[in-house]
Amino acid sequence: MRLKSLDVFRGIAIASMILVNNPGSWKQVYPPLDHAEWHGCTPTDLVFPFFLFIVGCAMSFSLSKYTQTTKKLETLESEITETQQPTQSDKHPLPSSDFRRTSTNIYWRIARRAAILFVLGLLLNTSSIALDVLLNGAPIANFGKIRIMGVLQRIGLAYFISAIAILNLSPRNQKLLAVAVLLGYWGALFVFAVGGYTAYALTPEGYVGGAVDRLILGSQHLYKGGPFDPEGLLSTLPASVTVLIGYFTGEWLRVQPIKTRTSLNLAIGGLCCLVIGRLWGFSFPINKQLWTSSYVVFTAGWALLLLAACYETIEVRKWQWGRPFEIMGLNAIFLFVASGIVARILLKTHIGGDKTAPTTYTWIYENWFVPWAGQLNGSLAFGVTAVLCWWLILYGIYRRGWQIKI
Repeated sequence: MRLKSLDVFRGIAIASMILVNNPGSWKQVYPPLDHAEWHGCTPTDLVFPFFLFIVGCAMSFSLSKYTQTTKKLETLESEITETQQPTQSDKHPLPSSDFRRTSTNIYWRIARRAAILFVLGLLLNTSSIALDVLLNGAPIANFGKIRIMGVLQRIGLAYFISAIAILNLSPRNQKLLAVAVLLGYWGALFVFAVGGYTAYALTPEGYVGGAVDRLILGSQHLYKGGPFDPEGLLSTLPASVTVLIGYFTGEWLRVQPIKTRTSLNLAIGGLCCLVIGRLWGFSFPINKQLWTSSYVVFTAGWALLLLAACYETIEVRKWQWGRPFEIMGLNAIFLFVASGIVARILLKTHIGGDKTAPTTYTWIYENWFVPWAGQLNGSLAFGVTAVLCWWLILYGIYRRGWQIKI
């Protein structure tokens, strides 16, 4: 079973990510297309959790054959154990052997995919320094300051944590774990204080996750050398709950009839999450950089509402508006990596004979977009053009039937 609405949702998320990551100038950005400075949530702050949510939805379908096989083998093995005692020559009956082999295969696939995502993210971070060294004469010592975490690294870790929980816990215990992580993260920020700050100091310097990042990753490997990493280790735990919420949604959708009632139930669930997340935000502020528990619930609400709209129009009413986004969603990871590399090349190369010359990125923005659109609208047009150019590339890949998987 494959729902086109999920591919369209993924395409909307990745297209939005390309748009907000590629303004002509970061000083010329419409507020909805920029992140909240600290507490709060803009439309841009929804993009990353949307992507994690859809990762969870997809896991419901991709892991279903493994979870079903595991359940069948466990049941069969239990029946054999109850009805007969294995003899000396039959210590390892076939179901037990099949079960172990199936389990090993599942965990290998999960670990491999998570590792590939993490390495791809690390290579993107490394490419920025490598381009500076090769093109701009930056010192080789800068390689010792490579940022370890990032968007793809968080996706890989959150995917791994969620998949392990899904394969080892019952549906009820999966939900209990999700609630426990959100409440535990809230409690950890209430109880622990670092750097001389009082407990529950939700500041970059007083955030307990920053102490974890500095201890394990090292200060020199954090985002821009700051006191914590926005995609750090501790906040990856609640980010994993975003994936689990997507998984719960996908599991529910797999057994629902394709009817308007299903869309309405998704929308009602989304509205409930919005209210709960907003109310929770009064005591535990909504904050993307800290990936607070209220942020998890609040953004899940918007994800459910968008999915409800996609599901109703595409699956129920059979409208075909989503094809452009579906094309982008089919190769989302490739698009993220490729666009990141191209953007870095444009930012590290210069038009002119010296280092003070504008970067290729800035030159294109100032000469191709500002003259006819102005600085603010030109910055937006630059981002829209980036999305359209990448769509054309993805369309060519789609026409050839290629799907780049990891």
